[in-house]
Amino acid sequence: MAETSPSLLRDGVVLLGFGLMFVLLFRRLGLGATLGYLVAGAVVGPHVLGLVGDAESKLGFAELGITLLLFIVGLELNPTRLWRMKHEIFGLGLLQVAICGIAITAIVWVGAKFSLPAAFALGLPLALSSTAQVLPMLRSSGRMRTPFGERAFSILLFQDLSIVPLITIVAAMSRNPADANAPPGWLLAIYTVLAIGGLIIAGRFVLRPFFRLIGNLGEREMFVFAGLFTVIASAAIMEWLGLSTALGAFIAGVMLADSPYRHELEADVEPFRSILLGLFFLAVGMVLDLNAIAERPLFVMAMAAALILTKTSVIMLIGMAFKMTWRQAFALGLLLSQGGEFGFVLFAQAQAGLLIEPQAASLFGAIITLSMATTPFLMGITKRFRTEPLAKNQERDGPRTDGSNAIIVGYGRFGQTVGQMLLTQDIPVTLIDTDIEMIDIAGEFGAKVYYGDGTRLDLLRQAGAAEAELICFCMDGDQLEPDTIEGVHEAFPNAAIYVRAFDRRALVKLKNTSASYVVREVLESAVKMARLAMNGLGVASADIDRAEDMYRARDKERLQLQIDSGDMRAARAETAERFPWGNDAT
Repeated sequence: MAETSPSLLRDGVVLLGFGLMFVLLFRRLGLGATLGYLVAGAVVGPHVLGLVGDAESKLGFAELGITLLLFIVGLELNPTRLWRMKHEIFGLGLLQVAICGIAITAIVWVGAKFSLPAAFALGLPLALSSTAQVLPMLRSSGRMRTPFGERAFSILLFQDLSIVPLITIVAAMSRNPADANAPPGWLLAIYTVLAIGGLIIAGRFVLRPFFRLIGNLGEREMFVFAGLFTVIASAAIMEWLGLSTALGAFIAGVMLADSPYRHELEADVEPFRSILLGLFFLAVGMVLDLNAIAERPLFVMAMAAALILTKTSVIMLIGMAFKMTWRQAFALGLLLSQGGEFGFVLFAQAQAGLLIEPQAASLFGAIITLSMATTPFLMGITKRFRTEPLAKNQERDGPRTDGSNAIIVGYGRFGQTVGQMLLTQDIPVTLIDTDIEMIDIAGEFGAKVYYGDGTRLDLLRQAGAAEAELICFCMDGDQLEPDTIEGVHEAFPNAAIYVRAFDRRALVKLKNTSASYVVREVLESAVKMARLAMNGLGVASADIDRAEDMYRARDKERLQLQIDSGDMRAARAETAERFPWGNDAT
């Protein structure tokens, strides 16, 4: 251990340092983080600087990043939404993978003179696009929940689901004697169905009670451990059966997508996903044989161009067949025209099955890398052609109503009133709370409340705060600090912030923050009771109105004095004669 630790630490420092430097550079150039990681890995790898070795073992470990990515994808797809999108997933997605896979296989077979099994092993993976590159682009542009974004997501989802049959096809063609004892494809298909059924049952009867128990403990660290355990355990079961680990994680995510713990899990797992996916692309860059690429640069560029042109054309035609306009279909084709990260995984399996040489895996890995690099450029230079012209009195499609215009943090007696009144106007609302018992009771009445600490920026982001117009903090007690409000406003500047203040002191503390409104929780109900009391005592309505106006004016003046001085006693000392009641509790 004493000999290996310095080496591991040194490798970690080099990989993270170069990854950080190149990602910052490529982000600055508008090329995206994925390409930055790939180039950084190539630079530190054995073919350039040779600063880090043993790329294969690092690649195997970093593949956990793809598993975590599919888990998060599953969390975004509750069964209801998945069923609603079934036509796009199994229609649009199936046609894209099948037609693109056959077309690219034909190009590889004819143009590159590979054998037919090798052409299949290389061409079918190239039909897949980069989920890691496309999803962030959709999110950053705010199109994730638009009809266009859902079609793109449906294709990406089917591509992810198609990993299992593609792995089965590659395994069936294997020439490696060591694979002779592997189970046949039909048995793998049975294993897949049984494993998916088992994961669904486990998700319903084991995972949800498990996370309910964790939630009752109130320990965030336990949630992180439980989330990682769920992902790794589901992936390990699938690996034991010889199936796709990513598919197991995806099914586990779908089973938890409709649970109250979705946003908390997504926020907790996301940092690990980001780090491990970055390490995966670094390792891929390290294993690229740059010497093989340097010997045939024209081949790499020509095949990358053929890949982009073929996928753009095929996806555009399929999109138009699904009643998309030619501009939308063209945009969809360009967005999904690159090769994807799962191509590297399938190339490695084809190489292990002796279907292709290591040089071919490096060449086609470079083709995927180059195609990824072109996507931001192509999307930028074609923006004018892809943009739909607006007719008079016509508006563009906005987000679907399953997005949330408002987020309510705290769903107790106060938050319930706010949320239910918003829902009467069909305003989509996302509800967040940490009280497991209250979440269960709300569920019995049909309200969907998510578990989590709504003051955390990462959890708010997962809950859709970047697209929300309103964030209401309705928690009981004096739980919010000015720094928290300012952090939320800085992270989500487009969302108005409304805050429930426990009492007068809390209101004074938060008055000069970026909150749009701070509401004292007992003020209006106390005024209402005072009006009813005066009415019961026979006071005239005009006098009741005058008393309320007088109280509100004096209360506002007194509050302003306290805010200006920062001293709750200031108003009492200066206005004792005018405000004989002088109680600052409310």
